[in-house]
Amino acid sequence: MQATTILTRARVALPRITKRNIGITAPALQKASDPIQQLFLDKIREYKQKSSGGKLVDPTPEIQKEKQSELDRVARQFGGGSGVDMTKFPEFKFPEAKLSPS
Repeated sequence: MQATTILTRARVALPRITKRNIGITAPALQKASDPIQQLFLDKIREYKQKSSGGKLVDPTPEIQKEKQSELDRVARQFGGGSGVDMTKFPEFKFPEAKLSPS
């Protein structure tokens, strides 16, 4: 009696389990069959290669000039100048406070 109950439950549950597993694994198995999706992935990979090292990707001379002017403006605004490393964390000096006995 118990074996037939297990078989009956398996027969009812098996189609649901199969549908669920196919629904989950189908997108993973497709691997960008859509040409637009594949083009998007290729462009993302190309951008990742070009932008390595923190550089601008395909900058025009105007963009480079604008970037340099912004860097100069920020350097002037926050105390940078020639020979000052703006990427270094600032050093703070707090002089010892002089306390007088009351």
